[in-house]
Amino acid sequence: MERIGVVGCGLMGSGIAEVTARAGAFVTVIEADDDALKRGQDRIEKSLSRAVGSNKMSEEDAALIRDHLTYSTDFDLLADRELVIEAVAENEVIKLDVFRKIDAAVVDPAAILATNTSSIPIIKLAMATRRPEQVIGMHFFNPVPVLRLVELISSLLTSPETTARTAQYATDSLNKKVITSPDRAGFVVNALLIPYLLSAIRMLESGFASAEDIDTGMVVGCAHPMGPLALTDLIGLDTTLAVADSLYEEFKEPHLAPPPLLSRMTQAGLMGRKSGQGFFSYRK
Repeated sequence: MERIGVVGCGLMGSGIAEVTARAGAFVTVIEADDDALKRGQDRIEKSLSRAVGSNKMSEEDAALIRDHLTYSTDFDLLADRELVIEAVAENEVIKLDVFRKIDAAVVDPAAILATNTSSIPIIKLAMATRRPEQVIGMHFFNPVPVLRLVELISSLLTSPETTARTAQYATDSLNKKVITSPDRAGFVVNALLIPYLLSAIRMLESGFASAEDIDTGMVVGCAHPMGPLALTDLIGLDTTLAVADSLYEEFKEPHLAPPPLLSRMTQAGLMGRKSGQGFFSYRK
């Protein structure tokens, strides 16, 4: 697949656009407005500049990647895409609307429509299209250019051909390690990760330990590269809350219920790194 579309150019979408362009595809990036497009383009440019500055990429290769990227707000430019990856906010209403627009825009009858959702059932998004057998979950991890894992999630209606083609592209073209999951909330990684993060937040909320001590305990004591609260800040408190809500809605298990502190911080706009303040401060 050489013609790729990426809808959404935030933290995840920009990374997905970059890795697909690095793999040699011609990538059309779609955003809601020009300001969002500019922020996404700047994010990709900073990533390429870091790669060049650290001698991981030549300036010539970076220039070639830039030439493979097209930015627009017009969904009609997705008409000839072979694969379109949705990477907008983790909000079911927004994603459903985007999938209807993608389905209406893409002309290629064999095109695959993928979602980077971390928690929303794939079948819900698939049923918003006229081709549910060609809809699949393709869950990348942040930072996308660095982390090799991709979760592939097939719904009850996803065809074996769609799964095979997507797995081959992720493995052979993107050099990603693929794991598969049934269409259950949280899939594999977040079904394990989110309860751990929620436990750390409850520990802080109860006054059992400070944020610093919780994270130091897991980094120094368990050799984790990052503590759970810093990881929540990196993921985004709003995204963590959305995934927790999805898990709790599906399984109704008490340990999956979001702690009040997580809800209140999200309501206050304390989203973590992207807002400059979460469990830790990132303001300069």
